Amino acid sequence: MRLVRGIALLFLLVGLIGPAHADELRPGYLELIQKSPTLWHMVWKAPIKGGLATNANPALPKFCTASDPRRELVAAAVVAVSEVRCAAPLAGQQVGLTGLDASFTDALVRIAPLGRPVQAARLTPNVPMTTVLAKAGRSQVAKTYFALGVEHIITGYDHLLFVLSLVLLLMGGWNIAKTVTAFTVAHSLTLIGATLNLVSVSRQPVEVCIALSIVFLAVEIVKAEPGAPRLSERIPWLVAFAFGLLHGFGFAGALAEIGLPEGEIPVALLTFNIGVEAGQLIIVAVGLAVFVAIRRFATRQFRFAQVCSAYAIGSIAAFWMIERVLA
Repeated sequence: MRLVRGIALLFLLVGLIGPAHADELRPGYLELIQKSPTLWHMVWKAPIKGGLATNANPALPKFCTASDPRRELVAAAVVAVSEVRCAAPLAGQQVGLTGLDASFTDALVRIAPLGRPVQAARLTPNVPMTTVLAKAGRSQVAKTYFALGVEHIITGYDHLLFVLSLVLLLMGGWNIAKTVTAFTVAHSLTLIGATLNLVSVSRQPVEVCIALSIVFLAVEIVKAEPGAPRLSERIPWLVAFAFGLLHGFGFAGALAEIGLPEGEIPVALLTFNIGVEAGQLIIVAVGLAVFVAIRRFATRQFRFAQVCSAYAIGSIAAFWMIERVLA
């Protein structure tokens, strides 16, 4: 019984920290585009939320001089554009950000030298600088956006709770695999369509519906009865596909916060989506292992743990829904 209560409490604690981070992907974005042997175009995009815009600044080699930046507010972020003149090549030098600390999120840096492949890297408080390589390839972009995809599904608590709810509802490995695949296909379609501006949906209603999708699954878990399968149990892949379309718009909105590297959009989109899928598989594997262990070693208490977890997940999702309606 203590184990069961501990698991239920774990879900509750995860949910309680969720509202501050649900479906957010707000790293900074530093871009350097070379215009001539000595001239670079620099764009620094810093989200206002979290203090990145007021504390972090681009860091360049001492032989580089930046003009006074032109600043504007775009989608809850401060965008500063300036021209940078460098007396020597940047290859082999370090660029990055000053002022990063543990309270801030990470940042992406994109460097586009003349006549050479674009470089991309992820900056964190522990690694605030990156070295400009003489030679670089698309693998850098792929690696950076893959990691971003994994991070978003694992730290984007609304998506995480949706996948965990599917695991709680279905429990069977093959059934879960088919359902998560349908969810992946659906969110991939809308992620690509929204990112490429083929479809456009207002973000607030999407975020409200994403929270509602979690409430729906929580209710289905609580009302599930042996021998009387509900809609979500009879055709779970269809339910997951329908809600996956909504979650894809959420992924696209999060990705739009930082933008995509020009010229490498297909690579960035593909690897971000693969990263999301990898994160989902991690969630499914861990969640399934925990619940199977409970069902095996605490069979009588499993239904109690299942219902408690559903109530915790549903309560948090309902709070998100109200919060997003009022936003």
